[in-house]
Amino acid sequence: MFSKNEAKLLRQEFWTSFGKSFPHEWILYNTNVKGLSFKFHFDTESAYVAFCIDMEFSKQQIYWDKLVSHKSILETDFLPQIKFEEYFQVSDEKVISVAYVSLESKVSIHNKSTWRTTMEFLNETMLKFEAFYDIYENTVKI
Repeated sequence: MFSKNEAKLLRQEFWTSFGKSFPHEWILYNTNVKGLSFKFHFDTESAYVAFCIDMEFSKQQIYWDKLVSHKSILETDFLPQIKFEEYFQVSDEKVISVAYVSLESKVSIHNKSTWRTTMEFLNETMLKFEAFYDIYENTVKI
């Protein structure tokens, strides 16, 4: 398929193209809360946008409960297809909590014909997550 270097260059090309096609200063890690972030994800099998809670367990639980208390607002007003996973396995030793929206169609960062659809999905979904956070930031944070 692709060598490691070719795959790396393809990923770089995608994210550079995404930034040029949809220039925006994303919130991502600038939530003013350490461990609370928004993430884009696109690999060979899926694409999603996530609101991540990654902190010490008891604090993570408090933030998770606050986020889940906004579930109906998120589903009704912003992201009807949002999914919530309290225990999302990132690696063998790391578990975070996430609310995310995934792209349901088959996409791959190695297939340039799926890039435009993915870019539009990432842009539109993150804008909705940010709109939610802009309005409800003070009720999500502790």
